[in-house]
Amino acid sequence: MNTQRLLSLDVFRGATVALMILVNNPGSWAHLYPPLAHAGWHGCTPTDLVFPFFLFAVGNALALVMPGLRAAGQAVFLRRVAKRVALIFALGLFLNAAPFVFWTADGALALKSMETLRTMGVLQRIALCFGAAALIVWWLSVRGALIAVAVLLLGYWAACLAFGDPADPYGLLGWFGTAVDRSLLGASHLYRGEGLPFDPEGLASTPPAIAQVLLGWWVGHLLMQHGRVDAALLVRFFVIAAVLALAAYAWQLAVPLNKKIWTPSYVLLSTALALATLATLMHLLENRAPGAAPLPGPARFTLRLFEAFGKNPLFIFVLAGFVPRVLALIRWPDAFRPDGTVAYISPLPWLYQNVFAGLGSDPRLGSFLFACANLSAYAALALWLDRRRLYFRV
Repeated sequence: MNTQRLLSLDVFRGATVALMILVNNPGSWAHLYPPLAHAGWHGCTPTDLVFPFFLFAVGNALALVMPGLRAAGQAVFLRRVAKRVALIFALGLFLNAAPFVFWTADGALALKSMETLRTMGVLQRIALCFGAAALIVWWLSVRGALIAVAVLLLGYWAACLAFGDPADPYGLLGWFGTAVDRSLLGASHLYRGEGLPFDPEGLASTPPAIAQVLLGWWVGHLLMQHGRVDAALLVRFFVIAAVLALAAYAWQLAVPLNKKIWTPSYVLLSTALALATLATLMHLLENRAPGAAPLPGPARFTLRLFEAFGKNPLFIFVLAGFVPRVLALIRWPDAFRPDGTVAYISPLPWLYQNVFAGLGSDPRLGSFLFACANLSAYAALALWLDRRRLYFRV
């Protein structure tokens, strides 16, 4: 069996990318169904699981390519890992800088200042976590890699307690990582979505995310070692998922679940759920009994769609982030503000306000349907690319 081309792995990765696009493109951030919104601070919603699921998938993929990299030798391994890290990180910076210009108050286009460019982001975290995990896996044994997971999670917990505010070490103001990121990256290069310079993908919270990739690698390694998807492997995966979930529950009594600072309890819980989801997909797609009835048409189409996303994950994700930024430069007068200035509108907000916002009595419905329409456009592109076997690798 070619474990590198398991349908379940492509579907899992593709579903994660599709959910990323769905939750990142609502019609209005003010109108979200609770499962499609991030937790305010502590806690975990389905949306908070999307990014760690993708990091888990990055670890799976690392396990599948590692034998080939080992066969190629250390020089090739280091060169390929360095190239991949640099390209993915550069794509992240590209997205942060795009579309490179903005409209000033007097109606002129001006270049964005690099002095306030955000350094980190989703792609940058993926790049750093992949690179660090690859080096750990290369230099250490399986047992050593698992010890590294424990060291990363326990060391991060210790840092939170030792360097954070004793009164609230996991709070926005008390967490130690903000001071670290401001010192290393500069306050002007951090995300400001929380109302102050704080980066949910900063350097300080990257170590536990590296552990997440290593756990994904371990699962992929077990799959490669076993060589096939059967009942024994699936039972093993579900048992591991249950153990991780119980450990997460116990740990969250001391360390709250928190995506924005990537707490260890959050790593274990999201990994447990990712593994249980992947094992379920393996059971449904790879372990079907001979002669079993085919899946219903809608289920087959959904799987086909997710598989297409999973074959071009980074390209689709980058495009979904780039296109709205470019379209936002296209604008026209929409109304006059009370102070007499002109309010402008761009294509996507216009589409939402004139087509989706009025659908139903609940404004969340229109916002959700707009996100679904947005996702459908990228789904059509993913299917078109897959039919023509056009795959963009990094």
